[in-house]
Amino acid sequence: MKFEVTILGSSSATPIFNRNPTAQVLNINEHLYLIDCGEGTQQQMLRFDVKASRIDYIFISHLHGDHYLGLVGLLSSMHLNGRKKPLYLFGPPHLMEIINLQLKYSETELHFPLEFKETNTEKPEVIVSNNDIIIETIPLFHRIACTGFIFREKKRLRKLRKEVIEQLEIPVPYFTSLKKGFDYTAPNGDVIKNEDLTTDSAEPKSYAYCSDTIYSEAYFEQITDATLLYHESTFLNDMLDRARETNHTTALQAGEVALKTNARRLLIGHFSARYKTLNELLEEARSVFPNTDLAIEGRTFYID
Repeated sequence: MKFEVTILGSSSATPIFNRNPTAQVLNINEHLYLIDCGEGTQQQMLRFDVKASRIDYIFISHLHGDHYLGLVGLLSSMHLNGRKKPLYLFGPPHLMEIINLQLKYSETELHFPLEFKETNTEKPEVIVSNNDIIIETIPLFHRIACTGFIFREKKRLRKLRKEVIEQLEIPVPYFTSLKKGFDYTAPNGDVIKNEDLTTDSAEPKSYAYCSDTIYSEAYFEQITDATLLYHESTFLNDMLDRARETNHTTALQAGEVALKTNARRLLIGHFSARYKTLNELLEEARSVFPNTDLAIEGRTFYID
């Protein structure tokens, strides 16, 4: 199953040095999920060939402008381009109030259903569950109510050992029960163990998106063992006091989060406008957690 994330924006409060405010798009089994939608997201989607018509789910972490100011424009473009199918939007309670105000004064009535669900910033909550994925909120600790999101693959059915199945001439109607882990009883009454007929599927993978937050171990348990962890890294650690003052995280702290939660791989982003180049941030995170990459715009990271 395809499971990958493309970075559309990696800057913090302002677009600068050819970096745009936060936005990412997840491709899960050819279904697209947009995470945050900062200013300029539409342009980035065009630049990196992300089709808005394929996005059915949008997740907004919080109501600081660098995470949602591109949303109304995107909704308007979907409307103008003739979208009819529903769009599912998840975000803080007042997000829909902002959208409705924009639509009211532009005298716009969307041609497609916009299904909005408020996120709970006090406790984790499953907000999407389909055939491919389970999505939960991650309560974070920022200046205003904020959540991250964790995307977990669902466990796949077991795989048939075709050569053994064919040799034993097991009828096709039994295949579904075998994939679900049941043993097979032959016509002569012999019971053949499932483990002799199938192999286990791969372990489910996960992507944890930790948007703006101060360093806190309160959310560590929920993101433990993430296949790929994205964590904001607004400042270098010599700006730790500033990070605490603004409820952000340093690159060093992001590395510590990845280490302590046993992440397989770390992706850092949400870089302050004070940094023209990002090598120092990468080096600082790697000093704690070597398997770290920068959330460079246009790059696609495979979650495997």
